[in-house]
Amino acid sequence: MLVKDAVEKFGFKLLAGNKSLNKEISGLYYCDLLSWVMSHAKEGNAWITVQTHLNIVAVASLIDLACIIIPEAIEVDEETLKKADEVGIPILSTELDSFNIFSKFYEAGMR
Repeated sequence: MLVKDAVEKFGFKLLAGNKSLNKEISGLYYCDLLSWVMSHAKEGNAWITVQTHLNIVAVASLIDLACIIIPEAIEVDEETLKKADEVGIPILSTELDSFNIFSKFYEAGMR
């Protein structure tokens, strides 16, 4: 599934990175500890996190993640959004909690 497909299918709000919506989402990863994400997330994953500071963009870029999904409509720092646009990391927002984000992808056939 492409990032743009997830935005359309699940009603996610695109906050940044609109030039990189054709990235393929290969799986999901949820974690809020940046060092753990760096050592365990896989290239192409959509990363679900409540973190919203600038460092999430650096981690996503380092691993070449497909996108970052912010649950529960948590507000994201403007500096973070600007950097995500610069480096091409889509940041998506949703009212859903993490469990229900996973459920949406599972129902769509992602395993």
